[in-house]
Amino acid sequence: MTDSNTLQPIEQLIANRATKLEALRALGVEPFPGRFRVETSVEALRRDLEEATAESLDQDPRTARVAGRIRAQRGHGKVSFLDVSDGAAQIQLYLRRDRLDERTWNIVQQLDLGDYIGIDGTIFRTRSGELSVAVHDLTVLAKALRPMPEKYHGLADREARARQRYLDLVANSASRQVFETRSRIVSAIRRLLEGAGFLEVETPMMQPLAGGATARPFTTHHNALDLDLYLRIAPELYLKRLIVGGFERVFELNRNFRNEGISTRHNPEFTMLEFYWAYADYELLMEFTEGLLSSVAQEAVGETTLPWGGDVIDLGRRPWRRLTLREAILTHSDLAPEDLGERSRMEAAARRLGVERIEERSDGKLLAELFEVTAESRLLQPTFVTDFPRDISPLAKARSDNPEMTERFELFIGGMEVANAYTELNDPSEQRRRFEEQAALTGGAIDEDFLLALEHGMPPTGGEGIGIDRLVMLMTGQTSIRDVILFPLLRPREGA
Repeated sequence: MTDSNTLQPIEQLIANRATKLEALRALGVEPFPGRFRVETSVEALRRDLEEATAESLDQDPRTARVAGRIRAQRGHGKVSFLDVSDGAAQIQLYLRRDRLDERTWNIVQQLDLGDYIGIDGTIFRTRSGELSVAVHDLTVLAKALRPMPEKYHGLADREARARQRYLDLVANSASRQVFETRSRIVSAIRRLLEGAGFLEVETPMMQPLAGGATARPFTTHHNALDLDLYLRIAPELYLKRLIVGGFERVFELNRNFRNEGISTRHNPEFTMLEFYWAYADYELLMEFTEGLLSSVAQEAVGETTLPWGGDVIDLGRRPWRRLTLREAILTHSDLAPEDLGERSRMEAAARRLGVERIEERSDGKLLAELFEVTAESRLLQPTFVTDFPRDISPLAKARSDNPEMTERFELFIGGMEVANAYTELNDPSEQRRRFEEQAALTGGAIDEDFLLALEHGMPPTGGEGIGIDRLVMLMTGQTSIRDVILFPLLRPREGA
């Protein structure tokens, strides 16, 4: 309910619309017909006639058959104006009582904001130069039984926008632009990878083992096979099977699922790009990633400099910064090299920095935690962080000069991880040993089928995963992941 003199209670607004619905039916109008053949979109119409003058339209009359949602209504006695939008653009409709039959004029009186209509008419420009359509015929296509959100204040709450994304897209053009940009980003990635010789593939979403990454999975059950399955955490082990099978460059752009926390940077269902490249290593992947993301930004956004809060991220300047994990910690904290040496010194440093569950973390995990609390949020410009410990990189090849470190990098932009890549471990015996170490710690199962594939031989390979949702956040300036996912998972409303 509202105490405004200009707004009505929602129940009354809905009742008024229901009355108009019945009035339309009394006029013999079907308010929800099955079809209306449009000749062009509103956006295309405006684009095609952008340069057309009033004189040229008078001399060479043009007709239009378009459809869209009513976004504004203005009446002046025997003249009515409607603004109709196809979502991307809108155009003014001009309706005069003396140019419409009595039935059509009565139909116009039953229209509300949010209704979908189709029209036939003649295009002209008003005295003020506004491109308009003088309506000859009007068809109701869908009666909106609930009012649309008020343009500036009706859907400002972020949670409401995420819960009713369809209304967010109607009310907020900026939100629509975010998702249009997201589509362009995904299309550009596909185009660039295919141009580089990569083949797009699809691997199972439901897997018999929760493999490919260390995260808690979602579980389900296949009734016909009486088989417990897991929604995939990552497609990695299946994509590497394809490298064994002779596909030298493959990628998959699809969903992953992790049954863990929700935050401004985490959603349980998220989109990942993973690609694998035979005969490449992590050094080559760093160069490739620089070019890939710069090109995607240029194609999808139109520039490689991106506003991020009060700063600007530059994806165009190359080569991007490179730091080892230890260098990143020392650069962005007051810790000394000796604090990252002996276990006792690392534990003391971690306590000072507020790291929890210190005793249960391995040396490598503790080092990674120190990085997260000291350096991660400060890596605004693109930065490759390298030299991750072996004990937290079970699928990465160890460095030949330091077996305790791996040929792995994580890419950070805007203070968050955007990509993770490594030279893949292809020694089946070493991979088995790593899996057994991991299983002893987590209680998980060993993927014997993947090890069997490795025993048939996998060439030296580089593999990488890029988080699409976070990439879209960066390229659209959004600080919450749910603002770049059309339908993010949300806690149900109380009482729902």
